[in-house]
Amino acid sequence: MKPVYPVYIVGAGPGDPELLTVKAQRLLAEADRIIWAGSLVNPALRRIAKPEAEWLDSAAMTLEEIIVAIREGWERGQRVVRLHSGDPSLYGAIGEQMRRLDEAGIPYELIPGVSSFLAAAAALQLEYTVPEATQTVIITRMAGATPVPDRERLAELARHRSSICIFLSIQQIEQVAAELASVLPPATAVAVVEKASWPEQRIIRGSLADIGAKVKAAGIQKTALVIVGPCLEREGTRSKLYDGEFSHEYRRSRQDG
Repeated sequence: MKPVYPVYIVGAGPGDPELLTVKAQRLLAEADRIIWAGSLVNPALRRIAKPEAEWLDSAAMTLEEIIVAIREGWERGQRVVRLHSGDPSLYGAIGEQMRRLDEAGIPYELIPGVSSFLAAAAALQLEYTVPEATQTVIITRMAGATPVPDRERLAELARHRSSICIFLSIQQIEQVAAELASVLPPATAVAVVEKASWPEQRIIRGSLADIGAKVKAAGIQKTALVIVGPCLEREGTRSKLYDGEFSHEYRRSRQDG
């Protein structure tokens, strides 16, 4: 059978099935073969797929095995979905998968998903971009199996005094706090959100001085984000967007009449 469908690299969102995009939900419902990140994606999403859909867990697979699984389904003319947690473009290791698919002449499409750093903001009821406090959000991680350039060390990034979302680093929380505290005051507010948007979501609040002990006491070891920055302090001033004294394309200021 000649392949007629591209491979879909789909963002599963942060966990809550209702935060799956409409397009992702449709593709998942139509899929014949789904290669999914079983250690990260909420199993509740399996209920969206048709009963006969084949699920392959990539948690124990190598890159080469993943590509073989994709290619086998695609060559059979199946609708193949590669299902990643959150948004695939963030720490999804999709670059190497796309290169292999390019080499094999297999077409694919990327379907964005709601990232966990956005679900964490919703859980914390905060705005990352606080007027006159910070207009920048830094997404980063501690070095682990994947190294981080020296210029992107947490201490260097913290000098910007921006909102920082730290992925894949909860097991190093004490090191995270110590590195940030080399630049920021120990009393700086920190929030940890475990499994943002899942039913078992947990939030731990503290400071650089005590967040490590609090996280260890809670037993949080994975699937958690660390949030630091002015966004947690609710600092800043009123934005210009809804200021009656400010004119823009769609509204005249009160001063202009």
